Amino acid sequence: MSQHSAPYGIPDSKGFFGAYGGQFVPEPLKARLDEVAEAMKAAEADPSFQKELDYLCSHYTGRPNPVFHCANLSRHLGGAQIWLKREDLNHLGAHKINNTLGQCLLAKRMGKKRVIAETGAGQHGVATAATAALMGLECTICMGEVDMERQHLNVIRMEMLGSRVVAAKSGQRTLKEAVDEALGMWIEDPEMFYVLGSAVGPHPYPYMVRVFQSVVGREARAQMLAETGRLPDACLGCVGGGSNAIGLFAGFLDDADVRLLGVEPGGRGNSYGEHAASLCLGEPGVMHGFNSYMIKDPAGEAGEVYSISAGLDYPSVGPEHALLKDMGRAEYVSVTDREALDAFFALSRHEGIIPALESSHALAHAMKMAPAMPVDGILLVNLSGRGDKDVAQVAEMMQKGLI
Repeated sequence: MSQHSAPYGIPDSKGFFGAYGGQFVPEPLKARLDEVAEAMKAAEADPSFQKELDYLCSHYTGRPNPVFHCANLSRHLGGAQIWLKREDLNHLGAHKINNTLGQCLLAKRMGKKRVIAETGAGQHGVATAATAALMGLECTICMGEVDMERQHLNVIRMEMLGSRVVAAKSGQRTLKEAVDEALGMWIEDPEMFYVLGSAVGPHPYPYMVRVFQSVVGREARAQMLAETGRLPDACLGCVGGGSNAIGLFAGFLDDADVRLLGVEPGGRGNSYGEHAASLCLGEPGVMHGFNSYMIKDPAGEAGEVYSISAGLDYPSVGPEHALLKDMGRAEYVSVTDREALDAFFALSRHEGIIPALESSHALAHAMKMAPAMPVDGILLVNLSGRGDKDVAQVAEMMQKGLI
């Protein structure tokens, strides 16, 4: 496989970020992917595409969203100042809309009438459903049966927006199986466009998702300079597949003094099936058409994973993250369910902001770092989504005395 020599964020001609990425798919599907890649290349070269996307980001999503200084939480912890990039303030409450607008515009440009997507916690599914409604596209969302139960509110939202939600009932019945289901349906329908939600999958999807999510990092970099007069000491984002983290990192990759930290779900511990920390505890392998770090079962196939967060329990991770890990440009750590829940309540009670359980993982690690840093230190956390969708799940845990 090729070595990475292109700029950050640009895969080589075969879709590899260093040794990671590529297209490990049958020839018929490769032709479909290449068609998408060519359409994306043409769209990037067309100013009218970017102009329409910028208009929608502003007038539909509500960008730019602000950065916010968590003065109360920072004072409570002592040490560094914690700032948030408020992706939770986007229309629909998460960063996912940045990507669905771009991909659905591309689908329309290609003449597609139908789209399909996978979803874990439901945020990508809701964003796809809303964007499809906006653009007059027929929409199908695949979601694991377990996730449909713990994120029932988002299932209702998707259906209210006019999408059909299909339950994935195989395996662990979570995000991996939702991807399996969506890929299978896409393969069978050449006229359908697959709106993939994270920076994973075969080329060009990791690149496309990164391009559409990079608005997060570009905004955040300019905003931090305007608000504080300097760049943060570190940027943190939760990592399942890795779309919100790569979007934030994109704005700071060339700033060597800014640490980049991806925070994975440590779940209930380091034993097999108790976590979904692909970069921290996995090894390279191929699944869903791309090569990256992954959690494997004893046979070397995609292994069982777990997280309290439905959006993070995926057994692999975006290939650009794998490259950044190997290069040492980004660091990857994990936090437990308990630590994520503590961060969830800390932000709620100190700042009046209820974060998504996914985002709470990144916040939890920032809360660990802050007390050991000087008071003029700055930590920027990508608050990738709001926690409305998680309230029922956390309330049930409270009622059962689990927290």
